Amino acid sequence: MPSSSPPARTTALLDRFVAALAPLDPLAVWAHGSLGGGDYQEGRSDLDLVAVLPAASGTGKGVARAVVTLHRALRDDPLAAGLLHCSYLVPGTLDDPEHRHPTWAHGHLLRRPVTPVTRRELHTHGRVLRGMPPGALLPDVDDERLASFVVRDQRDFWRPAVRRRRRWRQGIWVDLGLLTHARAVVTLREGRLITKGEALDLLPSLGAPVSVVEDVRARRYGARGPAVSHDGDDAPIDDSWRVRRAELTRAYLGPAIDRLVRAYG
Repeated sequence: MPSSSPPARTTALLDRFVAALAPLDPLAVWAHGSLGGGDYQEGRSDLDLVAVLPAASGTGKGVARAVVTLHRALRDDPLAAGLLHCSYLVPGTLDDPEHRHPTWAHGHLLRRPVTPVTRRELHTHGRVLRGMPPGALLPDVDDERLASFVVRDQRDFWRPAVRRRRRWRQGIWVDLGLLTHARAVVTLREGRLITKGEALDLLPSLGAPVSVVEDVRARRYGARGPAVSHDGDDAPIDDSWRVRRAELTRAYLGPAIDRLVRAYG
């Protein structure tokens, strides 16, 4: 479990969020992702959360309305408005990694699964914000299921996405495409999860374009500003570099994903 505390502003927001959840009497509230793994950058990293609600509360319209009201009430805090995401589970849905749970993300209530990667993150370095630890409620995933998901994600989501040229002009696609691939490589080679920072350090040795890797590093870990915008760029950039960055990333990722799928698929 992580031992270091998040920055004061993030801690205050998390305390406010957990207090706002109290009327729903959650069995547990957990943080995963960068906050759990020790790679959290305030104002840049997402706040990835999971709340387990009592079975009696269900996940029906009443709870959905309460969740929407709760998150909209937090919109005055920029960290919550753009970066705080939370999936809402009940005990009867915890066993199935394919089940789509109500999730607040990017300003909307949608449904998506708590993936095998997220489940492994919660078990290895989840941060307990309230209630029981992940091991008491959430089944872990075995190595075979984790590896199968990682290959499928690279093959079925990221490989087709590489063909969508225009979306790669957004910094967020460049960042997540490269970092997710490097993390997938380590999970499949070694059976462990790594942080985004570790993935960034690994990328040059995997053949990723160094100029793009350094661009990602500057935006995610540099001192350009307090926050990254919704498209991943926290400062205006030259349009020619935006296009060049996209093409370099796509030229690397397509063949790299193909190699990974051939080796592990």
